[in-house]
Amino acid sequence: MNVVIFGASGMVGQGVLQACLRDERVSGVLAVVRGPLGVSHPKLREVVHTDFTDLTAIRDEFAGLDACFFCLGVSSAGRKEAEYVRITHDYTLAAARAVGADNPSLTFTYVSGEGTDTTEKGRSMWARVKGRTENELLAMPFHAYMFRPGYIQPRYGAVSRTALYRRLYRLTSWLYPVLRRVIPRHVTTTDHLGRAMIAVTELGGTGPTVLYSPDINRLGDPDRSREREA
Repeated sequence: MNVVIFGASGMVGQGVLQACLRDERVSGVLAVVRGPLGVSHPKLREVVHTDFTDLTAIRDEFAGLDACFFCLGVSSAGRKEAEYVRITHDYTLAAARAVGADNPSLTFTYVSGEGTDTTEKGRSMWARVKGRTENELLAMPFHAYMFRPGYIQPRYGAVSRTALYRRLYRLTSWLYPVLRRVIPRHVTTTDHLGRAMIAVTELGGTGPTVLYSPDINRLGDPDRSREREA
């Protein structure tokens, strides 16, 4: 399959990119980036683009895609609502319209989060914006899947671009095995996310469209992948 990744420089996007490069089912990866990733691989092709609200100039690059893995996002902390809406909602919908044009068989996966508010009426700004984004994606004419992970443990060198988060992950990484035992329904890894995104592309729009950490871990289980290949 041929996929495009938005947000490949972020922690989640790095994990998804590495999963795609390792997986034999993925034949080509297009990464839409603001600057070079510094990653070299025969499968990988980068397109540098700066205006994520308008992808018209690179629309021809999206021909023949099977899936879009949208991992671009920011924390709402310290941001005004207008800025958060532009990055979280506007960038996502611009990408969805560009990659999904005349491609109803496309699978679009969006990294949302636990607590997303699809009523769009709650008190939490980030949850309302994520909910609005999910609602609009699910109404579009392609196969859309919303990923709502809780705590995400970075794996295989994936690191957050946010300095505060990097420090927090360094301080708390030892906790992941504990969290996995105590609250397994609320934790996953960047690697499981990547493999789960590849897995849902094979579902052809079937199954639940909103996936939480248990669904992500089940679909992204490496033992399950080996069983399928056997």
